[in-house]
Amino acid sequence: MAEIYGYVRVSSIDQNEERQIVELSKRNVLPKNIYIEKQSGKSFERQQYKKLVRKLKQGDLLYILSIDRLGRNYLEIQEQWRILTKEKGIDICVIDMPLLDTRNGKDLMGTFIADLVLQILSFVAQNERENIRKRQAQGIAVAKAKGVKFGRPEIMLPENFGELVREWEKKRLPLSEVLNICKMSEATFYRKLREYRLLQRK
Repeated sequence: MAEIYGYVRVSSIDQNEERQIVELSKRNVLPKNIYIEKQSGKSFERQQYKKLVRKLKQGDLLYILSIDRLGRNYLEIQEQWRILTKEKGIDICVIDMPLLDTRNGKDLMGTFIADLVLQILSFVAQNERENIRKRQAQGIAVAKAKGVKFGRPEIMLPENFGELVREWEKKRLPLSEVLNICKMSEATFYRKLREYRLLQRK
């Protein structure tokens, strides 16, 4: 008996997959048949996707919210579509693009239209990804030019750091108190201590 599946992908653990799950639930996809992936599309080493593909059999139906859930670029989306529809023999429905529903238009014209739309959308998905990367790079360059620093803010040493170190080395001051005064973790303290000692040698 044919089964209905759904595949959800978000590109980071911070993103919420709720919208995709809601759309799948509206189409009677059972929770046990929804495969959720939380990682970047830059790598196609996706364990949940691979598990889903192994599970799929001829006649099954797969729902995805948008075409870019299938891959990171034009060629990869095309290849995954071919594997799913030709090799696995399943139907795919792209929720955001009703024209991409292989249950409809099984004749030559229907197949031609679906293939054409797939190619256009795959190209658009890759183009948008590249544009986002360019905009990010431009934004970072502009911010750096304005003096914006990225990463964690540098922890400044207190003026009496040397004195605190000497007191700690003489066991007059416990490490926990030194860390509290300096407002830093143990790992940061030892890193700063190495840097401090190197500066003292110069």
